[in-house]
Amino acid sequence: MSVISKKTAEHYKWGDNCDGWHFVKSRNLSVIHESMPPNSFEKRHFHKSAEQFFFVLSGIATIELDGESFTVPAASGIHVSAGLKHQMRNNQKDDLVFLVVSTPPSHTDRFDTKK
Repeated sequence: MSVISKKTAEHYKWGDNCDGWHFVKSRNLSVIHESMPPNSFEKRHFHKSAEQFFFVLSGIATIELDGESFTVPAASGIHVSAGLKHQMRNNQKDDLVFLVVSTPPSHTDRFDTKK
């Protein structure tokens, strides 16, 4: 066991020049630290099995859940149930930094959608 940080975690690029760091990547749990630059977004998608919790560390997230838009400020979060279509956006002028907790891990359980 060791202390995990952005310096030691597995890093990857995703979406519109966004960054992710895998803090926990196990069979049952995924914890990722993510950063989105201003005016970026991810593709709308859903997970058949994974449920997720997004917790904003800094900035303001806009997340669309089945057609309804929610604003999530820093020190707040939102739960996304399995099967719920969603899209994360950073509509602000500053970076958006947040944690994504998924159980089970969501990377092999992602299905893009148009609506």
